Amino acid sequence: MRLEPIQELSPRQAEISARITARRGGTRGPFLVWLRSPDLCERVEELGAYCRFESALPMRLRELSLLVAARHFDAQYSWNAHVDKAVEAGVQRECLERLARREEPGFEADDERVAHRFATEVLERHFVTDETFAAGLAAFGERGLVDLIGCLGNFSMLAMLLNTFQVDLQANRPAPFPDVHGFGRVEPEFAGGTP
Repeated sequence: MRLEPIQELSPRQAEISARITARRGGTRGPFLVWLRSPDLCERVEELGAYCRFESALPMRLRELSLLVAARHFDAQYSWNAHVDKAVEAGVQRECLERLARREEPGFEADDERVAHRFATEVLERHFVTDETFAAGLAAFGERGLVDLIGCLGNFSMLAMLLNTFQVDLQANRPAPFPDVHGFGRVEPEFAGGTP
């Protein structure tokens, strides 16, 4: 990670860290960066908890939206932290493996296909087509669609933080993306492994 570990938490940081640990089982990964700004950390953790645990979307689609954002931003830490959760929630591992390789995932469930298309359009094009919007509205309703955008925004912010501060990958997990080297995208001229 680009930042040195915090040597001693302030009382405010310790309070927030204790809350994070109580809800998430530990203060790790991105929260070790966000604690440098305790007020932001508190708000981001609350938003993230809503997106992960309380949103109108089913857990399967919450985890899928996180993985779509993680892949879009090459956020390997997020991917490693959530790919198994998505599978446990019901997303097919084979589809996620294709998503990791930037291939068409081939989701079988209609709501997964709609969520993927919606998320991909908004992340890549910054807009969604009328057809995709209508499909999203029919699949998720107004609240679900608003929550999907909230989740994508939250998970995109998470990905940018992880990549910017080069939060170390989990020791027991390999880098999941074949086209990413270290913390940045492989430059095209080095894609073959030799300059």
